[in-house]
Amino acid sequence: MASTPMDLDEPSVAPSLNITRTLGINVPNTSKVSDVIAALRPTKLFQREDIKEGKPQPSILSIDFDDPGDLCMTSESDETIQIYSVKEGRHDKTLLSKKYGVKLAKFTHTSSSIIYASTKTNHAIRYLATHDNSFIRYFDGHEATVTNLALHPGSDNFISCSLDNTVRLWNIGTKQWTAKLALSGPTLSAWDPSGAVFAVALPVSGAVLLYDLRTYTKGAFCSFDMLKALGPAEPDAAFRGFTVLQFSNDGKHILLGSRSGGHFLLDAFDGSLKAYLRKPGLGTRRVAAGEIEGSIYDSSGECCFSPDGRYVLSGARKDLFVWDTLAAPSHNKVLEPLHVLEDKRESAVVAWNPRYNMVATADQELLFWLPDPHA
Repeated sequence: MASTPMDLDEPSVAPSLNITRTLGINVPNTSKVSDVIAALRPTKLFQREDIKEGKPQPSILSIDFDDPGDLCMTSESDETIQIYSVKEGRHDKTLLSKKYGVKLAKFTHTSSSIIYASTKTNHAIRYLATHDNSFIRYFDGHEATVTNLALHPGSDNFISCSLDNTVRLWNIGTKQWTAKLALSGPTLSAWDPSGAVFAVALPVSGAVLLYDLRTYTKGAFCSFDMLKALGPAEPDAAFRGFTVLQFSNDGKHILLGSRSGGHFLLDAFDGSLKAYLRKPGLGTRRVAAGEIEGSIYDSSGECCFSPDGRYVLSGARKDLFVWDTLAAPSHNKVLEPLHVLEDKRESAVVAWNPRYNMVATADQELLFWLPDPHA
């Protein structure tokens, strides 16, 4: 691949990242993902200029976009939240959470407020106004590390998973949880695009449970046994730790990220394995959600669906891999990447902008990917 010029964010130089570059030249704003995905290139690299010389860059623990796709937010290991303007391609704001730490930061459906999990002092989830860095509310209840936050697609209600063996449902308007599910080792949760169903992943038992929001008190209405679903692809991969749980926006598939040699594309209706998305080369160094392994951080998501639900994008020790969910897998349901997007950096965290054809990846530095109009 020919080298691609990359803007480096510096205090004295703040080049504009015109969002029309995501669509290429003379391409309408309604460009399909399939028209531009092979042309994604690393385009804008951000380095923390406030880190003193000689000190390492902090690790980026999570990436999230607001609903309009105009803001990108990271939570970082130095107990800061960083907010970036997507259209301008610049750093906008630093928020501090030195007392409580921060991870799993997510925008609510209002771009000026966020929720995030604590990493020290206690296990509360915090609701913050970003315009003045003031707390609106604390959500108390968890007695161990929070491993996942999942915001409802149509409201600011959310789900949290924790190592205290509970899954809790919250209404953002009150500090008390509205429901608590006692489960064995729940680490990940996700809403379906309608907001009527939510899923919980339990790696200790190799299962994914589905709940109807209206009747969750009666228990899961469906359980996917991952060991049975995997078949010959990689039989022991169900127990290697899960990193991502996500529904596609068309509601047809569930993506279950794994520390194994691939990720799992499941049928959202019956849990059957549609394809084992094999990762060439080495995976990221992050451990699975909720795992503790020395000084290595757990994963908040190194793979994701494209907004149209057709593609899956995954980070690795180097390069980005793209799979087409419409492609036919081999006889043992293994699907090889359709594209390998070259980059020498590790992509331990990956997020796709919900509105624009751009992707953000990170390990210790945030990187914006845009389609190269000349590719």
